Amino acid sequence: MSRLGRVTDTGAGRALRARVRRWLRVLREDLWTVRTDPLPPSTWLRWLPHGLLCLAAFGITLGGTAQLNDNGHLDPGYAFVLALGQGVAVVLAMWRPIPAWWLSTVATVVGAVAVYARIEPDYSFTWPWTAAGIIAHLLVMLLLALRVPTRVAAEALAVTVLVTWVLEGLTVSGVQFQPTGVLAISLFAVVALLGTALRGRREARAELVEQTTLTAEERTRRTLLEERSRIARELHDVVAHHMSVISIQAQVAPHLVENPPDELRENLAGIRQNALEALTELRRVLGVLRSEHAGPGETPVGPGGDTVAHAPQPTLDRLDALVENTRAAGREVTTEINGERRPLPPGVELSAYRIVQEALSNVLRHAPGASAKVRLTYQPDGLEVEIVNSRPTGPAPPSTGAGHGLLGMRERVAMLGGTMTAHPWHWDGFKVTAFLPDTPPADPAPGTDRITYHFPDPEAGTP
Repeated sequence: MSRLGRVTDTGAGRALRARVRRWLRVLREDLWTVRTDPLPPSTWLRWLPHGLLCLAAFGITLGGTAQLNDNGHLDPGYAFVLALGQGVAVVLAMWRPIPAWWLSTVATVVGAVAVYARIEPDYSFTWPWTAAGIIAHLLVMLLLALRVPTRVAAEALAVTVLVTWVLEGLTVSGVQFQPTGVLAISLFAVVALLGTALRGRREARAELVEQTTLTAEERTRRTLLEERSRIARELHDVVAHHMSVISIQAQVAPHLVENPPDELRENLAGIRQNALEALTELRRVLGVLRSEHAGPGETPVGPGGDTVAHAPQPTLDRLDALVENTRAAGREVTTEINGERRPLPPGVELSAYRIVQEALSNVLRHAPGASAKVRLTYQPDGLEVEIVNSRPTGPAPPSTGAGHGLLGMRERVAMLGGTMTAHPWHWDGFKVTAFLPDTPPADPAPGTDRITYHFPDPEAGTP
């Protein structure tokens, strides 16, 4: 043999030995373990599988003892120990399937060797797998395939096939017995395939539930961001109005003072310049928000060619018009104003108007035939808004909306540092109450604990 041939053979042999060692290492990691793999949790049959398996283990122990003692001619104590090992393997498989599989296999091998030594020439015995041993190993293989990866289940089945083949292949000719190896291996393969399929189905269902949950969370997060963006667009108009007023006042102020000093002129000119720059940036950001989030029907053209999105933001002065629109839809709406009515900050006025608007829209969508009552209570430190609708006269039609109207109310109240409650009212009605302080909090960050609310799932179809 040439030197090149020797080198090639040596390399191929090393690769083969490395592959065999790697396979043996994987096999040892998969099958030589005592890790815990409990049964999957069940809500309505929590302990029923455990009870059935314990009952089956008891029957396997009794049946295996009788078969090994009466037909296998083993001592009663020895037969009971082997049968008990097979029964314990079934119970152990509920928590530790790999050690249970080893225990069942070892008990079967020891029992087969012991019975083989006592088989009489004129007596036929089911060998190497007894009936009780087949049932026990079937349950163990099923429980193992339900919890371990497919590779591990295939390895356990392969080792079981190898053990069965070795036991039947080493028998001495002339000894009579009923071979059960083919039947046992066929049943074990079917059970392993069944357990693997059920495990894959369970994992696919769990993954589907996880994806559905993530999708719902992502949908809620996207709706929340869209609602905050809409609130930001509305507040941009309010802030831009104030910045325009500051710019005009800074421009007019020097003319209101006779012979104003140069320092005053410079300061007012700087104020006006800063206001104009801030106003320019606000308009630029507002244009980006409108162009990115304007949807179909969001910016319809109004009288004069102007768009509704560029119209002044509504305040409580337009509450009567909002109520009239709801009445025009065939609903009875009453309004009540308590306390001394006074001007509120634009953000409070806008949020109060939007809350009433969304609540009345929910009444139209989710409470057919119900009447509504809007109550505004002016308190020394803010405004309380309350919208209550009566019991609907019929079932609500399917809603095509996103079902996140209450989410928008919550964000508006949280922005102002207020509180809000939304919950069912008497006789299947619904009540929304929000308090909006007229003084902004020190840290008005949305999502803080300044807002408290309790209401059912917005997607459940209730207003």
